[in-house]
Amino acid sequence: MFAGVYTALVTPFNDKKEIDKECLKKIVKFQLDKGISGLVPVGTTGESPTVTHQENMDVIEMVVKEVNGRVPVIAGTGSNSTDEAIRMTKIAKDIGANASLQVSPYYNKPTQEGLYQHFMTIADAVDLPVMVYNIQGRTGVNINTDTLMRLAKHENIVAVKEASGDLGQMMEVLRRKPADFDVLSGDDNLALPLVLLGGAGVVSVVSNIIPKRMEELVLAARQGELDKARKLHYDLLPLFKSMFVETNPIPVKTAMAAMGLIKDVYRLPLCQASEENRKFIQNVLKDYGLI
Repeated sequence: MFAGVYTALVTPFNDKKEIDKECLKKIVKFQLDKGISGLVPVGTTGESPTVTHQENMDVIEMVVKEVNGRVPVIAGTGSNSTDEAIRMTKIAKDIGANASLQVSPYYNKPTQEGLYQHFMTIADAVDLPVMVYNIQGRTGVNINTDTLMRLAKHENIVAVKEASGDLGQMMEVLRRKPADFDVLSGDDNLALPLVLLGGAGVVSVVSNIIPKRMEELVLAARQGELDKARKLHYDLLPLFKSMFVETNPIPVKTAMAAMGLIKDVYRLPLCQASEENRKFIQNVLKDYGLI
């Protein structure tokens, strides 16, 4: 169902730290013009922890309207409260989102059975495809492969954004998954190995700034053009690394601001990159001809 590059879209703010609606439309158009496979608004990169629930839904609605059916929109509607995730996912379905991104519950650190019941309850409550989001570094809990395989039996749970950083775990998921269950990398630097091992693509941070190049990389990998894919991967590796010199999404928003796509504005506790890292990111962008 989901193959290619899905941009984990940033949420642009204006100088008053309000959502910049016109800027959001502009960056969505930029993504569409560059041939992106799909968009994922209000995930980690979209600063979901600091937008209100109403803002969360407003951003999703704006993206859905701007996309107008041209590519899938996977709405970030996850929560560490199952009831809240269901409420937001129902709204996302009514808005017209094509699927929902459901992060594993954070802070309350459920057991594997708790994780299973959480995702199953959401999938039962809302008839909308679910992409499970496994990112232990943010949530404090890993979705074990046995748990994920139980979840994959549900007709609405169709994919996983795998950001554990553990290639061994990813390979086990790929080995055991149903044929119609998609595995996407949650890390740009692991997109190539995951796709070559049988993954479907990537939910990408760096595609906020280089959507076309990421599409070329993933397409080459999916088509078995190994030399081309390997070259693209190593050509882009310094850029991948630069996007994580500070906590995501600070570096990518710093880069987008330097490119004139958004303003360099965040909501606390996130803040602007250090001067040293800002200069580093700008120098990397210059190396790639992006500024």
